[in-house]
Amino acid sequence: MQAFLKGPASISTKPVAAKEKSAAGSSGEGKRTKPIPWVEKYRPKNVDEVAFQDEVVAVLKKSLEGADLPNLLFYGPPGTGKTSTILAAARELFGPDLFRQRVLELNASDERGIQVIREKVKAFAQLTASGSRSDGKMCPPFKIVILDEADSMTSAAQAALRRTMEKESKTTRFCLICNYISRIIEPLTSRCSKFRFKPLSDSIQQQRLLDVSEKEHVKISNEAVSYLVKVSEGDLRKAITFLQSATRLMGGKEITEKIITEIAGVIPKETIDELLLGCQSGSFEKLETLAKNLINEGFAVAQLVNQLHDTIVESEDYSDKQKSAIVEKLAEVDKCLADGADEFLQLMSLCALVMQQLTQNI
Repeated sequence: MQAFLKGPASISTKPVAAKEKSAAGSSGEGKRTKPIPWVEKYRPKNVDEVAFQDEVVAVLKKSLEGADLPNLLFYGPPGTGKTSTILAAARELFGPDLFRQRVLELNASDERGIQVIREKVKAFAQLTASGSRSDGKMCPPFKIVILDEADSMTSAAQAALRRTMEKESKTTRFCLICNYISRIIEPLTSRCSKFRFKPLSDSIQQQRLLDVSEKEHVKISNEAVSYLVKVSEGDLRKAITFLQSATRLMGGKEITEKIITEIAGVIPKETIDELLLGCQSGSFEKLETLAKNLINEGFAVAQLVNQLHDTIVESEDYSDKQKSAIVEKLAEVDKCLADGADEFLQLMSLCALVMQQLTQNI
């Protein structure tokens, strides 16, 4: 019986070893060619690489030279480099060896309750900062807690953080990152140095996108890059993500405006023009058909609201009175959609008002 049990084991030893070896080899190869999202791959590695935020970079560089840092509050639109900036500054302060020990990064959208502040943050803040950099550079005697999307934190959690910031000021610095500074309580904002991150200019975005395209050997025309910048609305992260998606979709062929339109979920200009012509026709049945087609094709009504707003405001075919009435309705529909209202009903309500405004004699 024992011999019988040993038999298959001894027979299968070599194939298993061979399998393990091949698996190890394949994992090694996988590591070498591991695909990384371009957003992470081209994230700034140091403060000098941060684009278009000159004031913030200047202040941070002075702080890095003196190896000290105040509590920070970064606010501004998404994709402008807030998280990248503090991560780059922390890497320069602590070096690659101490970075993991000295930096606690929490995304407040996931972990935003008072319990997290009391347990994770407080426990980390109370640890003594020890160790020195292997490269011999000066290492500051404090740790950094990064609270990303801090405007999603509850008021109770923000209030609990207030005391921790004061009590652990000798060993810990806090960096709060948010889109809307008005959602951060006043006692926290008064304890931080505030920095506003501006939306990136079109020229800066175009340059970054062309750099990424060149490094990744992507074929894309200047017109397509300009359209990509327009679609991303100042959000470089969104633009790079769209570029990577378009590259994967085209598989080495040149990226065109049409492909970017499809990937970004932008509603084609022809579709919006057709909808406005339907409103001008005065036919409710035609309008209903157009609205149903829009929904059935999978276009988001929230996206339509944004694009329709730009089209109406920029157009010279409508009077100021018509524009004001339509824009007011657009704001109302946008709020209803954010509250979870039915897309088709909101679209019909919007189209009905636009039809009234465009068909009545002024």
